[in-house]
Amino acid sequence: MAVGWFYLAVLALCSLGSMCILFTVYWMRYWHGGFAWDGSILMFNWHPVLMVTGMVVLYSAASLVYRLPQSWVGPRLPWKSGHAAMHLLAFLLTVLGLHAVFEFHNHAKIPNLYSLHSWLGITTVFLFACQWFLGFSVFLLPWASMWLRSLLKPIHVFFGASILSLAIASVISGINEKLFFSLKNGTKSYSNLPSEAVFANCAGMLVVVFGLLVLYILLASSWKRPEPGMQAEREPTRTRGWAGTPEVMLEGERGLAEPLLQKRS
Repeated sequence: MAVGWFYLAVLALCSLGSMCILFTVYWMRYWHGGFAWDGSILMFNWHPVLMVTGMVVLYSAASLVYRLPQSWVGPRLPWKSGHAAMHLLAFLLTVLGLHAVFEFHNHAKIPNLYSLHSWLGITTVFLFACQWFLGFSVFLLPWASMWLRSLLKPIHVFFGASILSLAIASVISGINEKLFFSLKNGTKSYSNLPSEAVFANCAGMLVVVFGLLVLYILLASSWKRPEPGMQAEREPTRTRGWAGTPEVMLEGERGLAEPLLQKRS
């Protein structure tokens, strides 16, 4: 049942994540003229799209790799490599998003890193970079000892969830800042809730719901990868049936069936 609920939650996440990206793309195309890579305001429009795609959606997908039941058995290296590669792709998209906004600001003679949104965003990206290099050097490369990995694992997990929370806060503050700038000279102010404000607010709420669901899956104990000592408790135990055919019996059922097995023998 827990596995079924997990895959239902993953399906909901895929839908929500796709909607977050599509809403952001539509917002930039319909109300702000689309995209370009020439230093103009159209180049800025890449910034929210790339940040939502990289720092929120793809980052979350990479964080949930170890929640897949298929990752609980067999070698860990392929899952570690996939986890690191997805995070690296998310980071590269994030860097492109930063380049887009810095290039636009420099071209338009707008100061960089003066708002709370920019401070929060650059802090999130810095922590993301540190997190990736720490994870790659300690958990993927073979040089680190087990005690060092055990020591750093709780820190790695904590900052993984914290970076996602900071990314969501950065997106929300960025949406708010963009609306204040774009609507201050419009026919309708933000307080009158024009159609762009309603749409962008809905996009922000989608990001919040998406992030909360990701954090719930990350923190749900029944969906975490079992520790090595607990793995056997979740794996089925094989016994012999009446005709000598293998039967699969869960660990808890084995104790209840022990007297019957003794009678059979």
